[in-house]
Amino acid sequence: MPDFFDDRRPHEGLPYDEYRAHWREQTDRPAEGADPDERKMLHYLNYNWERQAHVHDAYTPSDELRAAVETIDAPQLWMVLTEPWCGDSAFLLPVIAEAAGLSDDVTLRILLRDDNLDVMDQHLTDGSRSIPKLVAFSEDGEERFTWGPRPESARERFAELREAYDDKQQQIAKLIEHYEDGGWREADAELATALRAGVAASSR
Repeated sequence: MPDFFDDRRPHEGLPYDEYRAHWREQTDRPAEGADPDERKMLHYLNYNWERQAHVHDAYTPSDELRAAVETIDAPQLWMVLTEPWCGDSAFLLPVIAEAAGLSDDVTLRILLRDDNLDVMDQHLTDGSRSIPKLVAFSEDGEERFTWGPRPESARERFAELREAYDDKQQQIAKLIEHYEDGGWREADAELATALRAGVAASSR
């Protein structure tokens, strides 16, 4: 069991509704009088709010994902490390939340990455603090599965963009286009696969 789990830090993370309320409060901050960095952050927060709302409106969990969630036969805690300013998370966290909502055995809790870097550093992706990162635990703290920070096609697309563009903002803008074209939907199938693998491993 990880020390942070033993300390119940995932358990004390934000329920999804509280995370969204925290996010919404930040978008309501006035831009007037803010410095350039604060205005830039407010821009990201507002655009990402619109993106996550779009995903919630457009998304219905697939039959494959529903069937995978139904295989969960014991309580799980799904910890997601993320931040509202993250463009990937704006598209992908709603899929995770919708999946979690399909089962009474799943408790979803959000940990803000920047307030929990020690936890994040135990779940790096290729040495990077990339988000969103989902880690599912059993009641006794055994890791069942992980997923994130991006679907495979988005990971491949971003690798291509890093080769094509030197400017990070161009890379991100093009990756957002990938998501807006429906790339976020691939998270559904990948979550189903991760879930099934986690349940199968726990039954061995």
